[in-house]
Amino acid sequence: MKKISIISACTDLGLKIDGSKLGAQALTEGLKPSNISQNYILKGSKKSEESHSNSDSNDINSFVSKFDDLLLEIHEIHFEENMNNAEKDAYYTKMHNLVLAVKALDSKNEKRNLEEINEFNQKLYNITRKVIQNGEFPLLVGGDHITAIGSSLGSIKENKNMGIIWFDSHADFNTYPTSVTGNLHGLPLAVATHYEKSILADFHDGPFYNFKNAVIVGGRDIDPWEWSNVLDAGVTVFSTEDIKKYGVEEICKKAFAIASNGTDGVHISFDLDLIDPTVAPGVSIPAKNGINLEETYALADEITKYSNIIKSADLVEYNPLFDKNNVTKEIATNILNKWIEKF
Repeated sequence: MKKISIISACTDLGLKIDGSKLGAQALTEGLKPSNISQNYILKGSKKSEESHSNSDSNDINSFVSKFDDLLLEIHEIHFEENMNNAEKDAYYTKMHNLVLAVKALDSKNEKRNLEEINEFNQKLYNITRKVIQNGEFPLLVGGDHITAIGSSLGSIKENKNMGIIWFDSHADFNTYPTSVTGNLHGLPLAVATHYEKSILADFHDGPFYNFKNAVIVGGRDIDPWEWSNVLDAGVTVFSTEDIKKYGVEEICKKAFAIASNGTDGVHISFDLDLIDPTVAPGVSIPAKNGINLEETYALADEITKYSNIIKSADLVEYNPLFDKNNVTKEIATNILNKWIEKF
């Protein structure tokens, strides 16, 4: 049994939606301390949090209205692997123009909180490395998913050769040029695999996760251009539909086989919006048609069977502001306690 160090990442700097910064401390209140060595608490800077929460409501409402219109256009465009070159060129041109249009609506928030996010993730990166150097297991509790940049890169820096499994309804595989909103929480897996090379990992000089050892489990709400990034990189995706069709055990078996093939370990990152919002409403970016409660706990159990190759882990995106009767908190706390007991 490993000694666990909890890293509470209290920030929502990667989002426009407030609340997930409150999630980490809310979840750690319910953890069983028997196997926990330390609880490191990291908070976003005061400057970041103030600028993040003082947006003008009229600006937001105007943005949302125009953004929704553009989003309808975006989701009418479909990328197909068998497109000819002319069709692909037309696709990319239209997507590029739509992305520019969205960013023009929100130009004042372009690369929002970039400096603060990098500062936060560098601290998280250093703590993750320290925990591993001390012979302990780093378990990050978020916080929005931008925090996985610091944890995953800190882990691979120490463990050198790793795979990664991204349990999430979203791929988080945008680059800044392909991000529809410019919100940086949509980029972390692309950063961890070095597909996004520019702006969010200046503190890390490698190694990065290999595309062939990167797996997304539960993907179902993926932007069209982001999906083309995933196809281009060759990252494996198992959808929520795949989980329901083949079962949790089979999908985990395949995912861990891919992530561990030729590597010395695996980092896992679990976003609570993988779960259907009717079951777990306390998340910032819900996506319908997720896994049910039985599948959630089966997945949490199945993950522990691979504890011998899991070197680090995240559980992120609990937002208590959207929770109902603490049901999401209870689910997340149960998952964490299961991992703490069996990792």
